[in-house]
Amino acid sequence: MTRVAVCSRSFSRHSVLRRELLEKYPDVTFNDDELVLTGGELVEYLNGHEKAITALETLDADTFSQLPELKVVSKYGVGFDTLDLAAMAEAGVKLGWTGGTNKRSVSELVISFAVQLLRHLPEAGREVLDGTWRQHVGRQLSDRTVGIVGCGQVGKDLGRLLRSLGCRVLAHDILDFPDYYAEHGVEPMGLEELLKESDVVTLHLPLNETTHNILSAERLALMKPDAILINTARGGLVDEEALKAALINGHLAGTAFDVFATEPPDDRELLELSNFIVTPHIGGSAEEAILAMGRAAIYGLDDNQIPEKGVFPKGY
Repeated sequence: MTRVAVCSRSFSRHSVLRRELLEKYPDVTFNDDELVLTGGELVEYLNGHEKAITALETLDADTFSQLPELKVVSKYGVGFDTLDLAAMAEAGVKLGWTGGTNKRSVSELVISFAVQLLRHLPEAGREVLDGTWRQHVGRQLSDRTVGIVGCGQVGKDLGRLLRSLGCRVLAHDILDFPDYYAEHGVEPMGLEELLKESDVVTLHLPLNETTHNILSAERLALMKPDAILINTARGGLVDEEALKAALINGHLAGTAFDVFATEPPDDRELLELSNFIVTPHIGGSAEEAILAMGRAAIYGLDDNQIPEKGVFPKGY
């Protein structure tokens, strides 16, 4: 009988996903102890299992070398930057992965962040709690120019929603999507130009050697002083020290981060700024998205293939 290990804590405590997985695979180890699995603890947890469902756990060459029985890793979620895909292929481990399962959940969070920052809701709420009753004059999202950096599943979905709100939508990606751009009235352009033009910049990129700190101090300086920045993609895309300085010095109006280079984040000075919104990596945590991601992960235990650069998964 095939043994399956579920590393994800949220999957493990979801009654529907547990039931649906057990209907297909009766021998499952769930992470009922809410363990944060890294290094040796992760290896020990996965040992003796042929298949695994992982979320944010890091699996590298050393991990795969210690798990000769592991044949399939199915991803609960859409990002695969925590998996060493080259090492995975070298070890002959197959990947189950489906893109876009949480796209609407993330898109809606981005729009929520944009409205909150443009209408000064964090500051206004704090003032009311402190005894000050003062109207803040903000800006409508529908009249803004929004720059989407990374036009994958989430970026495309977000672009459609923003266009329906009447926004001018700019997009930057290393790939070209002429049919999508033409159909939805989205304007492709270079990153630097997008940063200069946008009232709202939102990031939807994977984290790799080419995107680490892609928004450096120099690129942040290109943004308008009244612009806002949103990151619901991956921590490490933005130079967080440079971002903090820009927010403090008034070179950027506001920022919302759902992801950080180190999670949980420990820079209290940044987190407590009045023009900074922080959430604990909840972009894909809508109930509908959790079900879609979980079911895709279950499906991926059977429908999978060896990672191949430029072929699978899409974006690798």
